[in-house]
Amino acid sequence: MKKNRIIPILLLKNGWLVQSKGFNRYQNLGNPVTAVKRLSEWAVDELVYLDITTDDVYDMRRNDIKNENRGDFLSIIEDVSKFSFMPITVGGKINSLEDIEKRLSKGADKISINTKAIEDPSFIESAAKEFGSQCIVISLDAKTTQEGYRIFKNSGKMNTKLDVPGFCRKVQDLGAGEILINSVDRDGEGNGYDLDLINEACETVSIPVIAVGGVGEWSHFSEGFEKTKADAFGAANIFHYQDQSVFLAKKYLFDKDYNVRKPALLRI
Repeated sequence: MKKNRIIPILLLKNGWLVQSKGFNRYQNLGNPVTAVKRLSEWAVDELVYLDITTDDVYDMRRNDIKNENRGDFLSIIEDVSKFSFMPITVGGKINSLEDIEKRLSKGADKISINTKAIEDPSFIESAAKEFGSQCIVISLDAKTTQEGYRIFKNSGKMNTKLDVPGFCRKVQDLGAGEILINSVDRDGEGNGYDLDLINEACETVSIPVIAVGGVGEWSHFSEGFEKTKADAFGAANIFHYQDQSVFLAKKYLFDKDYNVRKPALLRI
């Protein structure tokens, strides 16, 4: 049986690794490469690395031997890939097939597409034909509205009016290999996944769904396993503040007989 994945989500803003809350408050967490080194040692299943920089400024304001400054996202991804022993999905500022090709050439294994997929769904089909469906992850940010769950863009600020089940089905039909569904309402709250949102996405597609948004304790992962059909469960903030956090999360689930890989620590 295919194992369920536990996936850390790393957010990069202006060259720094950051913590997000509500898609509008960001706390600086430090070097964008150091976290990847730790996650590799903790035997992470996969990693999602998203660039949420709104301008073109990438400056950590330091340039010493151990923390060489990088002026663009592609250089950061190249650095990250050198220390990654797990598949990496890279997203942010993808507007062309050339953008995808550049990220793959720097070490990305899969590509996460958000705004471009919403504004030009035909791009999904073009990308899937060019690079293969297994390479294309469509990232969708959703909020609760009076009309139900709707997909938002522009960092969760603009309601596209697209309903979650309908658009999930559309991106699958266009050739997407996976869907990452993120609850804007739960982002950084630590009060658990939006299970209804996840199920709306899962029940309309047959491709894997990655659930993101709201994890504050290990039991939120098990709740996701028990109450949704998601194939993978992602989280960001919870993995940053405890040593061996991913190992401990997987151990918690493995010891309770959930369908995850056996936890391990690697010597790198």
